[in-house]
Amino acid sequence: MNNFLNIHDSKIPLDKEGYLKDLQDWNEEVASELAAKEDIVLGASHWEILKLLRVFHKRHRLSPATRALISLVKRELGNHKGRSVYLMKLFRGSPARTACKLAGLPRPDNCL
Repeated sequence: MNNFLNIHDSKIPLDKEGYLKDLQDWNEEVASELAAKEDIVLGASHWEILKLLRVFHKRHRLSPATRALISLVKRELGNHKGRSVYLMKLFRGSPARTACKLAGLPRPDNCL
């Protein structure tokens, strides 16, 4: 895997799983490029979750695993969005892992 994300003339370092090495490197353009690597085109629903994750991480200094992500989304955005099916449609595979990656956050500790 390429361990850099190339944006304009910048090489942004990624770890071996494609997560940002430095959270400060994140911005919306970086998120869009990371999403493209996952074959995801970010829409309003994605951004809502990504921004929520960044606020959560800033407050708690951790990346939520799937159950915690579902609870967070349900509490902040409502029952319809706080469901695993909804999140799986937005973020393929493990919603927590993928969403955290696109939000520029570390991989959740207890996600396989």
